[in-house]
Formats: sequence, C-alpha cells, structure tokens
Amino acid sequence: MPRVKGGTVTHARRKRVLKLAKGYRGGKSRLFKTAKDQVMKSQVYAFRDRRNNKGNFRKLWIARINAAARLNDLSYSQFMHGLKLANIDMNRKMLADLAVSDTEAFKALTDEAKKALK
Repeated sequence: MPRVKGGTVTHARRKRVLKLAKGYRGGKSRLFKTAKDQVMKSQVYAFRDRRNNKGNFRKLWIARINAAARLNDLSYSQFMHGLKLANIDMNRKMLADLAVSDTEAFKALTDEAKKALK
C-alpha cells in the first residue's frame, strides 16, 4: 500500500488559510498552525460583532433623536411615547436621519407628539 502524500488538497487548504491570514502580525500570517487558530478566532469576532454593530447603530440613533427632541423641549421617552399615542409609526433610523438632515420635519413630529401627550 503506497503512503498517502499531502498533495493538492492539503496544499490548497493551507494556501486558503494563509490567504485569509494576510495582514496579521508575525507568525500569524506566515505559519499555518498559528494562522489557522487566528483565522478561526477572527471569524468568531466577525460573527459576534456583526450582531453588536446593530446595537451600536441603535444606540447612536437614540442619542441623536434624544438630542434633537431635547432641543424641542421633550425627552426621548416622552417623544417616543407621544409618537406612539399619535399613531406615527417610524423607526429610529429614519427619525435619527430626520433629526440630523431635516430639522423642520423633526420639529413637526415633536409638535405632533406634544399634542398627543396632552
């Protein structure tokens, strides 16, 4: 029985891993064993942070809405509650965009929220 050599499959796998490890520091980009470990860990970080990123954006939108609402004499929670009472269903991403780019439209929304709160 002839021995099994590494051959094309092993070479291709190592090449693929080292390609993914390009730009890593030291042996992590040159040595297969450490590169493989780092690539796996990097993929774990990427998976986790794709989800964390969504939360980070939501926090940013809320901060922007709160700042704009306070310029119009409402807190964030009062503003959101007022919109809900006024049956204005708008997501935080759109509200934050309005707060930054179209202050007049945002002011109209805060006026509606104030009316609904009374």
